[in-house]
Amino acid sequence: MQKYLSLNYLGSLSALGVATCCVLPMTMMLLGLGGSWLAIFGKVAAASYYVLTISTALVAISWLVSYRRGFLPTLKWRLAGTTLITGVAWVVVFNEARINDYLIMQM
Repeated sequence: MQKYLSLNYLGSLSALGVATCCVLPMTMMLLGLGGSWLAIFGKVAAASYYVLTISTALVAISWLVSYRRGFLPTLKWRLAGTTLITGVAWVVVFNEARINDYLIMQM
């Protein structure tokens, strides 16, 4: 069960990484890093909804499997962590334009 939980965290963190693919470069530019490498993130942004959907499905399946196998009382906090990370990723994706506008105003 621990193997599935670590895969769940990996999926949630990758969803968060894909969700911040357009916000992260702006933040890096604010910190003084160059912007010539920003073209790489365009390809990643195209797959963000797919990665987020797959990650959300994995989180839901993890909850269901741990409930059916009786591990829910011992894994509920770890599963809640992955659910929180995936939820933050969805919030970032849906508010990406606002976050980018705020970061541009800070420049």
